[in-house]
Amino acid sequence: MRMRAAILFSLAILNATSGAVVASERGKVTNLPIPRYVSLKAEKGNARRGPSLSHRIDWVFQRRNMPLQVTGEHGHWRRVQDRDGQGGWVHYSLISGARHVIVEADMTPLYVKPDASSPVNAYVEAGVVARLGKCDLDWCRVSAKGSKGWASKRTLWGVLPEELRD
Repeated sequence: MRMRAAILFSLAILNATSGAVVASERGKVTNLPIPRYVSLKAEKGNARRGPSLSHRIDWVFQRRNMPLQVTGEHGHWRRVQDRDGQGGWVHYSLISGARHVIVEADMTPLYVKPDASSPVNAYVEAGVVARLGKCDLDWCRVSAKGSKGWASKRTLWGVLPEELRD
C-alpha cells in the first residue's frame, strides 16, 4: 500500500511539474472526466457564484460555441471557466458536448494534411472560434468560417494536450 501511494504521489508531482493537465477525477453527477471541454450552446450564459439560481451572477458568456472547461459538477450545474479563467456555475442546459476551440496564435495556418510540409488551405486569426474535428497527438482538424484544415494542437485552446479524437 505504501509503495502504491508513493508511486501515485510521484506521478502527481511529475504531472504538476510538466504542466500537463490530466483528467484524474470523474464528475460525481455525469461520471465524465474532470477537467473536460464543452461549448456554450446559447448566445448568452450566466455564470453564477454558486450552483443555483439564488446565487449572484458573476460573469456572462456572450459568444455561442465558446469553448469552456468543466472543472466541477453539482446536480444540474457545471462549474466552468473560459481560457482567461473567468467563469462560475452554469446550468447544464446552456452547454453542449459539441466541441469547439479558440485559435490562440495569430495567422495560424490550416494545412491540407496533419503535416507542416503540406499545402496551406487558409490562415486563421487569433480569437477565432472553430469547430473541432479529429485530433492526433500533435494536430487537430478544425473548421472555421468556411475554411477547413489541420492546425497544430499547440495553437488551440479547448483540447487537452494528450487528447485523441476520431
